[in-house]
Amino acid sequence: MKYVYPLIGVLLLSSCASDGNSVTKIEQRETREPEAATGLQLKHQVIGEKYMVAAANPYASKAGQQMLAKGGSAIDAAIATQLVLTLVEPQSSGIGGGGFVLYYDKKNNELVTFDGRETAPSAADHTLFLDQKGQPVPWIKAVVGGRSVGVPGILHAFKQAHDKYGTLPWEQLFKPAIALAEEGFVVSPRLTMLLEKRYNPGLEQLSPAKDYFYPNGEPLKTGTVKKNPELAALYKQVSKQGIVAFYQGDNAKKLVDAVQNSAVAPGKLAESDLAQYQSKMRDPICIDYHKHKVCSMAPPSSGGVAVLQILKLLEGKRLSQYQPNDPNSLHLFTQASRLAFADRNHYVADPDFVAVPTQALLQSDYLLQRAKLITELDNHNVAVGDPTQGKLVYAKDDGYELPSTTHVSIVDQNGNAVSMTSSIEMAFGSTVMVNGYLLNNQLTDFSLSPKKDGHWVANRVEANKRPRSSMSPVMVFNPDGSLRLVVGSPGGSRIINYVAQTIIGVIDWQLTPQEAVNLPNITNRNKYTTLEKGTDLEQYVTFFEEKGHKVQVRDLNSGLHVIEVKNGKLYGGADPRREGIALSEITQ
Repeated sequence: MKYVYPLIGVLLLSSCASDGNSVTKIEQRETREPEAATGLQLKHQVIGEKYMVAAANPYASKAGQQMLAKGGSAIDAAIATQLVLTLVEPQSSGIGGGGFVLYYDKKNNELVTFDGRETAPSAADHTLFLDQKGQPVPWIKAVVGGRSVGVPGILHAFKQAHDKYGTLPWEQLFKPAIALAEEGFVVSPRLTMLLEKRYNPGLEQLSPAKDYFYPNGEPLKTGTVKKNPELAALYKQVSKQGIVAFYQGDNAKKLVDAVQNSAVAPGKLAESDLAQYQSKMRDPICIDYHKHKVCSMAPPSSGGVAVLQILKLLEGKRLSQYQPNDPNSLHLFTQASRLAFADRNHYVADPDFVAVPTQALLQSDYLLQRAKLITELDNHNVAVGDPTQGKLVYAKDDGYELPSTTHVSIVDQNGNAVSMTSSIEMAFGSTVMVNGYLLNNQLTDFSLSPKKDGHWVANRVEANKRPRSSMSPVMVFNPDGSLRLVVGSPGGSRIINYVAQTIIGVIDWQLTPQEAVNLPNITNRNKYTTLEKGTDLEQYVTFFEEKGHKVQVRDLNSGLHVIEVKNGKLYGGADPRREGIALSEITQ
């Protein structure tokens, strides 16, 4: 496989056949156009008839497209896509992290989910992030180094999903990523920007990450062709030997050594933690929304619960009566979000360790009562609800979740689909690097404070426990049960708002996926209301202030990837705020 690299510009990938072999060409071509109404550089909608993949980097989308072109399933394409993202978008996700996968099996009309979330080491407990005085350490000190690393779960989830739904050989899924790692990929403007901003201080503290990302003391430059032979070698082993080559043996020894002997905050991860890790199949959670069924990931995802709560809280508000992003509708949106975040911050954690009242939180009568709290004025810091009638009392969580995540949406030629959100948490994770990939800092998604006001925090650190997450992969089904929408986003805890707003855009406002993704973002996490900087929402600052909102204007860097199935065609949307693209069988 031969790759041709441009040194500048936006990357768009196309493929052609030559003597029966796949030849991949990466062309320098403008894919965005200005849009004065929002200030964003909007992307073109992609339309397909057979299959589609939307991912956060053109290389990754291309890898997924190649698997689909060979007759692969949506899960085959998702695996190939993520393996490439590990290489070309290392700041956001990778095999050193975890993720949630929704898989729709059209033939059996079945939706299943795979929980590949990281777990805490068996030697960890609620004191992990406490100092000698019993106080939580500053967040940035918790992030960097081995202490924050959880057992990576994404490869195990992939193996579990591939055994059930894969059609192409496991080894074939690794070929695009191996070729790119050996021959080199073109460093993107986004990767360079994040390195130049020195967003994660650990990158310049810990080697080998420091040497990889800051060769000669300078950040990787846009257009540089970067190779990663260590990752290529590991991929070859895992492709031939299976995930045992990751979770046991040489890679496991090196991973544990890097964590336990980190120059900053050594961690407690052991080889036995890796060998014993298990991804889990969980039942999805669903609600009815305007005759559609909306489904997402169950806890330890808080995102699924919160997105579904927001939609159900708004169902009676008839958002369809408003124009897209009408400020009156957005006020209602912020108030529903306040309510959802109030519940999320108290109740959601790993259900294998604490009682999580998932169904009670989604019960219609409970949400109808909560919806009465939505008024014409901002309801400052609404109180947590009590769906269990006092049976569960937890303290409010103070865990951090940052926006360095990725999302992949896929529909294959047989109508099967994947909605997958994965992450290493902070940009560049813990900055501990081994065998060419970065390790996560997902343990900081636990509450740093295990107890407050005499009550345990549900999302406290415990041995082998999964930290709470806001990742919110979603699928939406038509009234007749057919698939309508595949959607998700990165963005830390703001993922919840990004995904809910996009679903409203498509279902209530009848927008195309690209139009919905292009909408200026608004968020409220039961604190202040944030309006996206540089968009036409800025003109509504006074409107919201007069309703009592405390308003911030700032960048809201979603990374939404959406596919809609409608009238026998596929319509794809990719977020203009990042460098991802959607590709179909006819995309050139």
